[in-house]
Amino acid sequence: MDVRFKAYVMRLTGLDADKALDLCHAYWVSHGSTLAGLMEHHDIDPHHFLADVHDIDVSHLCIDPALQRAIATLPGRKIVYTNGSQTHAKRVLAARGLTRAFDAVYGVEHADFKPKPTHDAFTRVFTKDGLRPETGAMFEDEPRNLAVPHALGMRTVHVHATPDTSDHIHHHTDDLADFLSQVVR
Repeated sequence: MDVRFKAYVMRLTGLDADKALDLCHAYWVSHGSTLAGLMEHHDIDPHHFLADVHDIDVSHLCIDPALQRAIATLPGRKIVYTNGSQTHAKRVLAARGLTRAFDAVYGVEHADFKPKPTHDAFTRVFTKDGLRPETGAMFEDEPRNLAVPHALGMRTVHVHATPDTSDHIHHHTDDLADFLSQVVR
């Protein structure tokens, strides 16, 4: 999606490719997401931006039976919360064969376009869902997005090939299906 982000910013600002990508990253760092920075500094329509940058091919994604089984055996309510759009998240879930694995799917639009890692974003989505953080776990590939859930009392799991040793991360895995299968033994 970096290619789509960069192209959008190039069209919007007239910047060359390198400077557009630098601006995307700068907004991600300073505002929590490129979208939040573009909304604040360029008054863009977030719906248009999300539709544009998520207009990507997901046909390379595969169904993962082990992940399907592992998620299905987890107790409790299961939700997806992404800084992307709900539509994009649902497309990815469908491509992975996980549509029925989750009880709800929330995109950044459900947080009034406030991105993770902001406290307000999590509060908005958790309130909409009726989720009590101290009874849940957050699985996330971006370490900074686990700080607020940790502070709210959630268990936190960093899902990435490269471990992060931040104090707000309880667990790390590079194999989500395997990790989940061990949780419910």
